[in-house]
Amino acid sequence: MTDPHKAPPAVLTFAATDPSGGAGVQADILTLASMGCHPISVITAITVQDTSGVEDISPVDSDWVADQARAILEDIPIAAFKIGVMGSLENIAVIAEIVSDYPEIPLILDPVFASARGDEFANDENIQAIREMLIPQCTIITPNSIELKRLGLEDDEENVSLEILAQRLIALGAEYVLVTGTHESTADVINTLFHEKGIVRSDTWKRLPGSYHGSGCTLASAIAATMARGLDISDAVREAQEYTWQSLKFGFRPGMGQFVPDRLFWARDDEDDDEEVETAASRESSQAPDPHGAKH
Repeated sequence: MTDPHKAPPAVLTFAATDPSGGAGVQADILTLASMGCHPISVITAITVQDTSGVEDISPVDSDWVADQARAILEDIPIAAFKIGVMGSLENIAVIAEIVSDYPEIPLILDPVFASARGDEFANDENIQAIREMLIPQCTIITPNSIELKRLGLEDDEENVSLEILAQRLIALGAEYVLVTGTHESTADVINTLFHEKGIVRSDTWKRLPGSYHGSGCTLASAIAATMARGLDISDAVREAQEYTWQSLKFGFRPGMGQFVPDRLFWARDDEDDDEEVETAASRESSQAPDPHGAKH
């Protein structure tokens, strides 16, 4: 930086802890710092988990969540909000109230309803509260197809397209929905960004072997970082996907469970440093413009 006193953009993440460092607030902090932002964290819940799964979760009292956020928001200008696991219905309500005071700041929601093993983080009542209180404020939501169905499917519905489900969330007030294809049965992973006018972009990524702990946290935090740095939504989503794919490609297995993304892959010594890094994505952007810019 030319100005030694100029601060990097600050991103505030609402998230639960993960003692393994693979997901949750630890994943957010690593990703945000790796992408040139100053991570600010509000703890919403404390978990007992490892790289295999979640054994228990204890929500932080909603007053404490509010006090953490209000204290920092009165002190540090925030360039983006990122929301992960909130832990309780009361926390969903208080976070929705807090971010509503900052409608000009981009809001990125990673709707984490369960761990990869299937350990539940949110019940139907919590999901309905997210639909009513948070989705109308979101700049972008980043569900996988399973999460999208829990958010968008109505009772007894089957075989509804992902595009229709994404448009339902946009009708609730979200500006963009990035549907990730990690849980689909396609040869490659296809991630599609939707806007009310249709598909903004669709990116295809080589499907990597193995199972990863914290990939969704990484992607949502990377989008928050790129938006905090001033990129428009299409470029922010593209750059965040590239970063996430590379972190998965260089992922490691620290324990006996899933692999963990290496969010500092670019800082490691590698015997192939002189070789050009593989470009794994093909771009396909629709004509839908970004007419409004970032909102929350």
